[in-house]
Order: sequence, then C-alpha cells, then structure tokens
Amino acid sequence: MNVILAIKQYISKMIEESGPGMKVLLMDKETTSIVSMVYAQSEILQKEVYLFERIDSSGRETMKHLKCITFLRPTKENVEFLAQELRMPKYGLYYIYFSNVISKQDVKVLAEADDQEVVREVQEFFGDYIAVNPHLFTLNIPGCCHGLNWSPGSLPRTVEGLTSVLLSLKKCPMIRYQNSSEMARRLAENVRNTINREAALFEFRKTDVAPVLIILDRRDDAVTPLLNQWTYQAMVHELLGINNNRINLSDVPGISKDLKEVVLSAEHDEFYANNMYNNFGEIGTNIKDLMEDFQKKSQSTAKVESIADMKAFIENYPQFKKMSGTVAKHVAVVGELSRLVNKHILMEASELEQELACQGDHSACLQKIKSLLSNEKLQPVDMLRLVMLYALRYESHSNNDISGLLDVLRKKGVSDKQRSLVPAVLEYGGRKARGSDLFGNQDAVAITKKFFKGLKGVENIYTQHKPVLYNVLDQLIKGKLKEGSFPYLGTSVLRERPQDIIVFMIGGATYEEALTVHTLNRSTPGVRVVLGSTAVLNFKSFMDEVIQAVQGQSSSRLGSRW
Repeated sequence: MNVILAIKQYISKMIEESGPGMKVLLMDKETTSIVSMVYAQSEILQKEVYLFERIDSSGRETMKHLKCITFLRPTKENVEFLAQELRMPKYGLYYIYFSNVISKQDVKVLAEADDQEVVREVQEFFGDYIAVNPHLFTLNIPGCCHGLNWSPGSLPRTVEGLTSVLLSLKKCPMIRYQNSSEMARRLAENVRNTINREAALFEFRKTDVAPVLIILDRRDDAVTPLLNQWTYQAMVHELLGINNNRINLSDVPGISKDLKEVVLSAEHDEFYANNMYNNFGEIGTNIKDLMEDFQKKSQSTAKVESIADMKAFIENYPQFKKMSGTVAKHVAVVGELSRLVNKHILMEASELEQELACQGDHSACLQKIKSLLSNEKLQPVDMLRLVMLYALRYESHSNNDISGLLDVLRKKGVSDKQRSLVPAVLEYGGRKARGSDLFGNQDAVAITKKFFKGLKGVENIYTQHKPVLYNVLDQLIKGKLKEGSFPYLGTSVLRERPQDIIVFMIGGATYEEALTVHTLNRSTPGVRVVLGSTAVLNFKSFMDEVIQAVQGQSSSRLGSRW
C-alpha cells in the first residue's frame, strides 16, 4: 500500500495510452498539485510531455501538432471548461481522464461538445488526493468542521477523496469509526453508501483478511498538534511550513535569491528521504557529512588537466550540480531551524511541553510554566502552546490556575484574540469532547505501566509523547480495540489480525502521526498502514481549524483567523 506509487502509476498509464509524440498535460488547480507531488517536471519531460497548462487559464495558444492529456476533477465547472475546449479544440487529439467517478449526464455533455471528434479516450483514474509520503495522503480541505459538525461542501469532497484512495489501492474495506464523533459516523456511512452505489468498481479479488478503514476525529487528541517537533519533516512543517512540498524561506535573514523557495521531496532528494524521520541532532551530523562529501568531490572536479578529465567532468557535471543544489538547500533549511530553536528557546519550551503531555506533577508544572512565561525569549505562540497543554491536562484539577495563566498572557501582551484560543481548544478537544482517555490516567494498571516505562528511561525527552493514534493502531493490530468505542459499520466483524489498515483523521493529521505510522509499518511485519486526513497540520493551521470548528458555539468569541 503506497499512495505515491498509486498516483504515479495512474499518470504513467495516461501518458503511455496516448502513444508516441509530443504532448501537453492540461489540468485544474487541484490536479496540478496531485501531479506535482509525485513527479518532477523533468521526469515528465522525459515522457514527451513538453507543456503543462491549466484548463482555467485564458489565452492558451492553439497547437494542433500536440496531443492533449487532460487530467481533471469531475466538477461541474471543469466539465463546462472542457466542453468549451472541445467546441474549439486547441490541440490535435484529446485523452480525457477524470480523477473520480463522472456522471453519465456529464459524459453526454462532453460527447455533444465533441463535434470535431477529437476525443480518443474518456476514463476515470482515481487519483483524487494528494500523496505526501508513501503512507500519508491529504485532501487539502482546511476548516472541514464548523459549529462542531461538517462545514458545507467538506463532507462530499472528503467522501470523494477517501473512496478514490480505496479504489486506487484496490481495497473494499470493513469500516470502523470513532463512536464519540458524529462527524466520523456520518463520513463512515457516506463512504459505505458510495461503495454500495458503485459496487462494480469495488469488485476486487478477495483477500484472506479483509482490509480495515478506521475513521477518527482530531478532537479526540488535541494535544499532538500543539507540540513542538524534533524530527526533520515534522520540524520543518512546524517552524517553516510545508505547502505541497514547498518551503518559503524568503523571510530568512541573508538568504540567497535562488533559495527563497525550496522543494523538499523524498521522491527526488536522497538526503531528505534518508533523514526526514531523523531527529534534529542526527540531522546536524548528517549534514556535516554531506558537506564534507561534497567538498571532496568539488576538489576532485577542480583538477581538469587532460581530455579524459574533461570527459569525466562533463559526464559527472549534472550529478555534481544536483548535489551542489541539495547541499545548499539543506544547509539553508537546517541553519534556519537552528537559528529559530536558539532564538526562541524551543528546547526548554519543548521539554516542558513533553512533561505536560506525558507525566507532570501539577504544582511543579505550574511553577515551571510561570517561570518560562517570564522569559523574554519565549514567543507568544509558544506561550499559548504551554497554556493550552496545561488547560487540556488539568482542566478537571481542583486547583487548576487556567485563569491565572491567561492573566499572565494578558500582561505579556498576548492579544485578546489569541488568549481566546485557550477556552476554544478546551471546547474543541477538552474532556467533554473526547471519547478516549487522552492522558492515560484511567486506572492503577496504566499508571504502573507508565511508571515502569519511565524507569526504563526515555530515549529522547523531546520525543517521548505518543499520539492517541499509536494506541488505537496498537489495540487494533492486537485485536483489542473496543467495539463500544470503535464500532463496525454493518454486521461483519474482523476475527483475524488486520493486515491492510487505512486510517482517516477528520480535522487534520500531523507529521508526528505520520512518523508513528512509518515506525509501525517497519516494526510490525505483515501489517501495512496508510494514514490520511483532511489536512496536514502544524500549530498555526490547527488553530485555524479550532477557530472554524467552534464558531457558532455559544461560548465562542473568536475572529475568523488568528
């Protein structure tokens, strides 16, 4: 189960089916992102695709010598654009692919528009989602929740995206969902209805053990998106922000012009692929090794004395240039991460975050928070993280001092709007909203387990937190996940150990959870897990989700975005 491979195979098949000759790839805004996440432009150029166009852009040139591969979402707007295109075709032949199921009515509209008989192919290729890592996909639907239920338009788009993942991976799963979430139940039922309606598409070869789709709600674990991160991919998203593999470095002091925006893609960058799950300390060492290796190679290329040397230099130059770009990019990214960590005392802040999330005596934690809040280097966003974590952890504690900490934030100049996010997070993911025991203090057995885990020592104090997702998957794989909390949809129940698991998180997932899935896949032979979500979160985008989700609720006094 590899979502990047699934999308790549669809795109390769589209290009192959159009045969030899020069081609243009015509896409919409969303399918452009879907393609660019798995293929570099240079790779597609090698397949005779020389032009990339958007169907909604005006003033495209007529080029009848080109074949047109059209890859679009089957929306009403795209069907209208395509019908207009076919009435006055700009290219010689059209091979049309939709990223999801298209209605018979829409196919009829296109057939009627094709007076000049330029269409050679109309097919459905189910690549209707963004593949981020081999085991991580997103639908890029920010703010899917409004008034603690589905926002208009988000549910049908999520159903389309999730069913397309199932079709591209060739899975017809048993469905389980989080019982405490009305949103999860509605999504589960809608997915099942689509599977029943499109039964012919879901007729795959039966496997010995049925795949499982489990639908979770972000509200069950509001802690994970609040934490600072210390593995490369997660840290870059947290501190710099990753948008479809692109990182904006234009605000970095002294950055060179060609590094103002960089691409981090494990598919096309070996250093990133090897280090994306490593912690910050290891990255520092590995980047030093990369630099030294590059310096050695650049010294050897400096000696061009004979014809043979020149020949060798020219043959190795593309590789050398690529390596030079890789080194410059990662040195810039890691340098900026390092600057931010030191400038904003993130190690001290993160240590306390982990203590709040994982163990923590109340009075000791409260003192440490007050002490850290008084440090001038701590930025408002990290003050908020600490107070939110404290509020979620000690919401029910008889001596909690949430109001006192909010007062400290006010005195530190944190705006009313930002302070109002603390009660908003409690409304979104507090005790009443959760179906699980987020902090694991349910009984003596669990406390004893935690105590022994503490005795063994934690490999790294900055990454000791485990998301709720880890416990859900662990219980699911062991066959111990309670049906009361995660019921099956329908009468069938899985008796065997699951092998293929697709997890979908409503409200967004994090790169920490993607790392959890990656680690589980590597450590659990015979089990394959893919994680999907409406969005990939960092603290900032999670705050936007929370604001949107609790809007319209009585206690909310929030603005539109923070």
